[in-house]
Amino acid sequence: MPTPANPPLPTPANPPLPTPANPPLPSPTTSITLNAFLMSTGHHEASWRLPGVDPRVSRDVGYFQDLARLAERGKMDSVFFADSPSIMTDPDRRPSETLSPRLLLTAMAVATERIGLVSTSSTTYEEPYNLARDFASLDAISNGRAAWNVVTSADLKASANFGYATAPTHAERYARAQEFLDVVLGLWDSWADDAVVGDQASGVWADPAKVRAINHSGDTFNVAGPLTVGRSPQGRPVIVQAGSSGPGIALAAKYAEAVFTATPTVEEGRDFYRKLKAATVAAGRSRDHIKILPGLVPILGSTEAEARDLERQLDELVVLDHPLRQLAADTGIPVDQLDLDQPLPEDIRAVDAVEGNKARYELTVAMARRDHLTVRELLLRLGSGRGHRAFVGAPEQVADTIQEWVTTGAADGFNIMPAVLPSGLELFVDQVVPILQERGLFRRDYTGTTLRDHYGLPVPGAEEGLAHTG
Repeated sequence: MPTPANPPLPTPANPPLPTPANPPLPSPTTSITLNAFLMSTGHHEASWRLPGVDPRVSRDVGYFQDLARLAERGKMDSVFFADSPSIMTDPDRRPSETLSPRLLLTAMAVATERIGLVSTSSTTYEEPYNLARDFASLDAISNGRAAWNVVTSADLKASANFGYATAPTHAERYARAQEFLDVVLGLWDSWADDAVVGDQASGVWADPAKVRAINHSGDTFNVAGPLTVGRSPQGRPVIVQAGSSGPGIALAAKYAEAVFTATPTVEEGRDFYRKLKAATVAAGRSRDHIKILPGLVPILGSTEAEARDLERQLDELVVLDHPLRQLAADTGIPVDQLDLDQPLPEDIRAVDAVEGNKARYELTVAMARRDHLTVRELLLRLGSGRGHRAFVGAPEQVADTIQEWVTTGAADGFNIMPAVLPSGLELFVDQVVPILQERGLFRRDYTGTTLRDHYGLPVPGAEEGLAHTG
């Protein structure tokens, strides 16, 4: 069935709520966490097609340095880059060229002073020693502002880039991830805090007893160590995690210090928040030592009317063929059986049959069923937020949403995913952040120098990582 031309767009199924008339919600006792999730021209499917947007910024280091400085001006906790070991989208769909985030963040580190620097890297297609060395180096270069977002690479196309005939199963990926993390933590802690003596008179540079091999021998990895880089002002990089499936939650509860998740409704946010905090406590850790940060895609305007106009422009620029092909691949339904003006067919694959991103697949199907979306409406919803909480409105309305989530047990903060860059981040920094500051929700200035300081996390002792290895 050929895809018809885009008809006039329907009124969105999820308009923003008006400013509530209820009494003000309480403020959290500490500053909420706000990360800037950066992606080329923005997170909306069609952001690169807007008039005045440069579609070739993906390899412009100066552009990303400017974005980092902008986020730092807003006192945000960190900037974050997703990454994949294979091309992240069809080349004809949207900007698909991505520089290595670990290299890009190094350039951003020297252009900033306080903001954290978070990069995704895969445990499935990397080796722990090289990854540990790169992130420890970024942490040293930035004086303690680095974090690693741990993923297991649900993109099944990636295996062909590394010489594998088939991709590992979901269970295999998570088993490898756990051992991978144990090795990396051990390597990061293979130097004691006071290992370097630097005694010029005696000729002793470091105490060899405090630079230790980890001698890890496991099912997948055999790594001797020690690492070539010692500890930073924050001890070691912060561990972030992004999986929300059962195994993902178990991994996060044991290792993660922040979790990036997609929960499109506040009810789903509260459910996930309770579940992960409880799992973290059950794993023997403090519930305060893990930050839960859903994605929020604000389509912002100085007024709601401006925001609505921007949403209309963006949605009219979506080429539906592109997300339709992806939806067909994700659901296992042929393109010619997906009617744009009908709901998703009932006969789609069960989540247990999915070997890719199980949580994202489940979220997409649940959203379509819950909100009674046609395929066209689902594609536009995914185009604006890929299953994250998308919000169209004025700064006051966005601030209201953030306040509701962080004061009712749905989030510790948000991964802010501007629909259009740099304009969306500018509006957020200049118009939303001051409202949050005035309400006592967000810091007016940095009180520390490291990412752990910003997140309110303790500095781990050098013995903790070594205890994981064996």
